[in-house]
Amino acid sequence: MASSKKWATTISRTASSLYFLLIFTQVPLFRVPCRGSSLSSSSPSCTTPLELTCSQLLSSQVFPAPVVELLLYPGAIAKAIFKNKPIPEFRSLPKIYKFIRMKAPPASPFTSDLHRLEVIAGSYLAVGGAMMGMVRPGSGRMSLFGCLVAMWGIVWRKSSYYNHNKQYSRVYPTMFLAVLLAFLSVRKDVRRIVRCVKAQGNPSWKKKSKRR
Repeated sequence: MASSKKWATTISRTASSLYFLLIFTQVPLFRVPCRGSSLSSSSPSCTTPLELTCSQLLSSQVFPAPVVELLLYPGAIAKAIFKNKPIPEFRSLPKIYKFIRMKAPPASPFTSDLHRLEVIAGSYLAVGGAMMGMVRPGSGRMSLFGCLVAMWGIVWRKSSYYNHNKQYSRVYPTMFLAVLLAFLSVRKDVRRIVRCVKAQGNPSWKKKSKRR
């Protein structure tokens, strides 16, 4: 029987890979206004941590636009395949992601984003954790913390996302899948769970693990 370390390594690596695909193929996890947009129903909305992160980077001009658009392109391909549509060209990204050409208000570019600061910070951590998980499998605490902060930011400030027409902000059920995958990508926590399960199923294994 495989040791708890091998089980934890296998589970955490698999979860890290699935979480990376979930983030970079841009599976919708929530719905919030993009950077600089209002709460009206006609404003561009971001439904994934990567979209919200890229809208922030483009608006603040931290990275060149082609670099940020390159991060969005795999998700655009995945959406086209899922909807059975032709694979879009790279130059068509501004049409697909309307926030690419959108600029923040010149007076105070960050003021309009204060009400969703937790979601923005959580999205940065969720995207950074996805990339970190591919470099160092098993280090998924950043991903887990980012998903929890983003979800908490939407639920806690839910009243800030209402307008006269409809409820603009929401959390999708896939967000709970992202939290689960992020939790399973933490090797140390998974190893503790495996040890507890094995100890309950086989009391003699618990004595052997203590001797080690």
